[in-house]
Amino acid sequence: MNMFYTNYYILQFEFKIVNILNSFAYLGYYDDILLLINPKLLNTIMMRSSSSSSKVIANSLIKDNVGFVTSNQSKFDKKHKPNFYEQDSIKPKKSKVKLIKNKHKSSDDIEDAKLFVNTSDDLFTQSLLNKSSIKSLKSSSKNKKRYKLKLDPLEYDNAFQDSLQSHQNDNSLQADKNILLNKPLSINDLSLNINVPQAEIITYLFLNKGISATINDILDLSIIRSIAENYGFNLLESSSTKGLDDVVTKYASINNDSLMAIKRAPIITLLGHVDHGKTSLLDSILKTNLVCKESGGITQAISGYEIFWSYRLEQHKLIFLDTPGHESFKKMRLRGAKVTDIALLVIAVDDGLKLQTIEAINYIKDMSLSCIVVITKSDKLSNNLSKIKQDLANYDMLCKEWGGSTSVIEVSAINDKNIDLLLSEICILSNTKNFLADPQELAVGTILETYMDKKQGSIVNLIIQNGTLKLGDIIVSENLYGKVKSIKDVYSVKIKSSGPSSLVQVLGFAKLPEAGSLFRVLNNEKSAKDYCLKHSNAKQIDVALKFLNTRITFDTSLDTQQLKLILKADTQGILEAILDLLSNISQSKVQINIISASFGNISNTDVELAVATNSSILAFNVNISSHIRSLLKKYKINFEVFDIIYDLFQYVQITMLSLIDPAYEKVLKGKATVQTVFSMNKGYVAGCLVNEGRLTIKSYIYVHRNGLLVHEGFISSLKRIKSDVEEVAAINECGLMSNFESWKELDIIEAYDLVPKEKTL
Repeated sequence: MNMFYTNYYILQFEFKIVNILNSFAYLGYYDDILLLINPKLLNTIMMRSSSSSSKVIANSLIKDNVGFVTSNQSKFDKKHKPNFYEQDSIKPKKSKVKLIKNKHKSSDDIEDAKLFVNTSDDLFTQSLLNKSSIKSLKSSSKNKKRYKLKLDPLEYDNAFQDSLQSHQNDNSLQADKNILLNKPLSINDLSLNINVPQAEIITYLFLNKGISATINDILDLSIIRSIAENYGFNLLESSSTKGLDDVVTKYASINNDSLMAIKRAPIITLLGHVDHGKTSLLDSILKTNLVCKESGGITQAISGYEIFWSYRLEQHKLIFLDTPGHESFKKMRLRGAKVTDIALLVIAVDDGLKLQTIEAINYIKDMSLSCIVVITKSDKLSNNLSKIKQDLANYDMLCKEWGGSTSVIEVSAINDKNIDLLLSEICILSNTKNFLADPQELAVGTILETYMDKKQGSIVNLIIQNGTLKLGDIIVSENLYGKVKSIKDVYSVKIKSSGPSSLVQVLGFAKLPEAGSLFRVLNNEKSAKDYCLKHSNAKQIDVALKFLNTRITFDTSLDTQQLKLILKADTQGILEAILDLLSNISQSKVQINIISASFGNISNTDVELAVATNSSILAFNVNISSHIRSLLKKYKINFEVFDIIYDLFQYVQITMLSLIDPAYEKVLKGKATVQTVFSMNKGYVAGCLVNEGRLTIKSYIYVHRNGLLVHEGFISSLKRIKSDVEEVAAINECGLMSNFESWKELDIIEAYDLVPKEKTL
């Protein structure tokens, strides 16, 4: 082993990975350390013993001109640059080498020797880092990393082999082939989701589908499915929150040991399918009549209410959130689930589990929410309860009667059956969970809804999950901040402050923040600006427009029709739901082009934009002034106002179908043979004998000659003995005319009826 400490050794590493050549030299067997400033220029490092008769290869590195460096050498000659020569005297490119002293008392301390290497962060380097527990030092100005290696010299070869093997293993590993892709994506986003290079996806589309695309183009679901299947992925169609971009974040969780933490009111969210009686249940609880105020009898916005309920001589404040059950309001339901403490899963006894019920169950399971199952409409005669419990059990929600932990309560909003029992169960669950908050902290929470008021500006409905919100506070949400100018409670009463578990309406943002985003209060404006700077890339609603307006389908090569729309809505949540609904419509035949989508009433700018782009204006739950109405009529702009999202969706679908050219199915009705041809002033007439079926004046005919199709078109005139007739049956003679003048005897005529096909998108 002594030879390892008195001689230099030949260390040679030659490898090529992604066109990067790195070489590492290890001199740690000796007491001194060698710093390779640029080892990429060193292909081979050879060191000789002082007893060797070979050329001295490090003569400029040491003063005594010997072939090895002793630990007694105390100074470094800075006047000379180190020159390394190979044995055959070929001089490679120069590299800067610096000797650093590291004296050891004995050979037992040799494992403390270190090698500093200035190199790029490539595959081999990473292998060395992982294998040898290398500590990363500061990065250089050239974006390189300086590593501190503690290595046994024999590990170099093993590390290199391991790096290659690891690289091969990484390529051979396959990720989970089940993937959730339930919305249009850009090529760039799809590449990240399925871990396939963007260029490879673009090449696949061009060579296999004939589609020319860029990384920012949006792909339709049909194309995404084709690409995913080509690379062996299985597309899932699940409403589970695991497949959504939104990350569940709760600010309301407070350490139970906090001295300032107090008990707060629970937030209870009603989730379930449309028309299962959620709002009617709230009416029974609140003693109100909310149902009659809803357009079309359905909830189309997320609404908040509060009630005080006495349980065991103690007043309990309960916060209720009502969510829409229609499929297009998925994001609203997700917002409600994200902020809730207790979920009420509402199921109609006469309907059972439906799509949105299953969606809500997924939220409850994925977010580990406390849940009470509420069976509504129990006043109806139905024997469906056992089936509902069995279906719930299939989703791992076993009721207490069957030995599980899920409370199931039957209620009736009509006769107030078991409403008291439900509220008591909520209070019991709230006491068990012991929801806490710290009112001394700065307020944090979630924005539920936003809309623009013509007089006041940006109005934000939010729920405070922790802390206290006060007038004058600096409030931030993603890339926006403002100063709280006004606070109103659920009764629209102005207040100066509001604590945890409160639903309030706030005026203070200069622009509308995104519904569903988190908000928080900061100490000063400088902190708010820094916070907004970190969130400057926050997603806006324009992203949804991009999905609609730049989507690529399989029929990209065809000249598709365009439906140009300008959308106006009263709130951001409604506009969000409309865009989500429209994005689910197939656009292979008609492309939806959203020119503009905004909140508030129709303005002069909207009218001018509609005139310039020849667009229709669709408004939801907004008022149209007499001035705007007169402008719309003057410029003959097609506009519609809706208050039910069903109607808007159906209108768009019908309008898109009207732009599609009709398609027909041909049904053979008869055959005839041309016996003679004669000329008239209006053209050539074919004298025919009807052999089979019948010919009608509306027939579409194919003319065959010697087995070849020579003409197709409609009959323009049909006569029987010089009289115009509607049809001629077999076996009779007739004369017919068409847009064809090259009739010949023995031509075969096939007559078809054209039956219109149902138009589809």
